[in-house]
Amino acid sequence: MVVCKLCNKEFAYHRSTSSLKYHLNAKHIAASVDVSPTPSTRTNTQPTLHQMTGLRTRVTKSTSEKITNGLAHWIALDCRPLGVVEDKGLQNVLKIASSDTTYELPCRKTVTKRVQQLYDNEKEDKENLLEKAECVALTGDHWTSVSNSNYFGVTAHFIDVKWRLHSFALTIQKTTTRHFAENVAGDFESVAEAWEITQKVTTIGTDSARTMIAAMRQLTFQHMPCVAHVLQRTITVCLADSGFTATLARCRKIVGHFKHSPSNTEELHKEQTQLEQDKEPLIQDVFTRWNSTLFMISRLLQNQEPVKVTLAKQKHKLTMLKGHCVEWDRLQRLETLLKPCRYVTELLGGETYVSCSVVLPALRHLTHTWRSQMTTQPMW
Repeated sequence: MVVCKLCNKEFAYHRSTSSLKYHLNAKHIAASVDVSPTPSTRTNTQPTLHQMTGLRTRVTKSTSEKITNGLAHWIALDCRPLGVVEDKGLQNVLKIASSDTTYELPCRKTVTKRVQQLYDNEKEDKENLLEKAECVALTGDHWTSVSNSNYFGVTAHFIDVKWRLHSFALTIQKTTTRHFAENVAGDFESVAEAWEITQKVTTIGTDSARTMIAAMRQLTFQHMPCVAHVLQRTITVCLADSGFTATLARCRKIVGHFKHSPSNTEELHKEQTQLEQDKEPLIQDVFTRWNSTLFMISRLLQNQEPVKVTLAKQKHKLTMLKGHCVEWDRLQRLETLLKPCRYVTELLGGETYVSCSVVLPALRHLTHTWRSQMTTQPMW
């Protein structure tokens, strides 16, 4: 229907203005002159259908392809689940961003294909780089996930003709066989053959686990144990047979007392707030996590007073550290001893430089630092 703005009379729409023209001449003779086009009104344009209905421009096919590729890249880069494309919230965000209220996310199958295409393209680029490399070093390891699944990963390292360091993963695959030396050696050989670099591999770097050492003996490549792993293992063995054993055991009990109880943690946070300290949780050390003992000690020393006050109010038997200032002093000395180890392990674990070149200087620095500390004050 067409409506006259002067009298609100309705007319049938016949794709022309004849009916309105006759109506204006018959009913609104005086006003018919005013509604005629003038220089001031000719600049006004007729509103579009989208403006009248509230609809906006739809996303073009090329833009939709870019969004789909961007989603696939995001999922692959940030390890997001494929089911994220079924989220209603994400779809609403993209509708707002694209100004298209009819936009729909691609299905899981489409995104899976795009992720596979990204992998194929990336693999082709890496194969071209490996083809030009003269020598390649590998690092690898087995590990178990939280869901108790076994995985095997291998990373390649090499320097190109322009002296640029390249490091990228060759595989991260789920394994079902036991971690026997023969199986581990076979895994490394299969990865090298799949990437056609068997004749270019010079060294393989692994941790010092017995299975890894036995597996490397069955291969023709030179084995280079991880120095940072050896250092961390040395620290763990030394602490297990030292005068700090009892003190560290009490520290673990204190940390567990707060981490296993939300109410205890809340009481600790209240004491931290009253003492104008940051509300931060305590850290529990883990046997396989590097420098975790140092982190546990440092966090306890930073929150020494809140921990003492909280345990005293709770009248808990863990207040054994409260009255023993000697134990807190020993923790302070142990922290001083372990701090250089953290520096060395982080230095040897660098990814943007050849860490082999810093092994000897780092170990010399560590030896010199320890000798200085042992000379000034005994550790126990």
